[in-house]
Amino acid sequence: MRALISSCRTNEGPAEIVCVISNHPDAAGLSVALDNGIKTEIVDHRRFADRASFESELGRTLESADIELICLAGFMRLLSPDFVNHWRDRLINIHPSLLPAFKGLDTHRRVIESGVRVTGCTVHFVRSKMDDGPIIIQAATPVHPDDTDERLAERVLHLEHHCYPLAVRWIAEGRVRVIDERAIIANADITKTWLINPEA
Repeated sequence: MRALISSCRTNEGPAEIVCVISNHPDAAGLSVALDNGIKTEIVDHRRFADRASFESELGRTLESADIELICLAGFMRLLSPDFVNHWRDRLINIHPSLLPAFKGLDTHRRVIESGVRVTGCTVHFVRSKMDDGPIIIQAATPVHPDDTDERLAERVLHLEHHCYPLAVRWIAEGRVRVIDERAIIANADITKTWLINPEA
């Protein structure tokens, strides 16, 4: 959250955060948003009888804020195909692995237990399947033999703080197109070797 706010308030791109919405009233991001003068909304899924009712209210809240791009962060619910299709290519997510590997929860523990040598994070357009969709950008970090879940999570979070703002900037500048379910980035200006988009 702080990385996105900081990026949007510098000269790094034309994006503006107009609203932060959470389905948990005690989410830390709400306080961060309020501290930065950003409007907040709570759409608590527990108040609704079913997913359709929750998503209907969520959609109304997004539309009323005139949202052009939704950036998921820590949102732990699967969205319905209808919702995802309505916001197709205007809905992005960040996941703490190099997708399509290690989808789902407990990512860092599973990475360490698997013995892989490299992990990272992925920013992608959202599709109806979990942690699926065209990849916008990835960043990589080595997995050390003595890594713990916490140490690895800290390094991956550092990558996330670079990747998410960069992906938002590219989209806001109109440089991202989805063709045949691949995200194509024009003039991607990737200057660090740990930032990856093979289609750029």
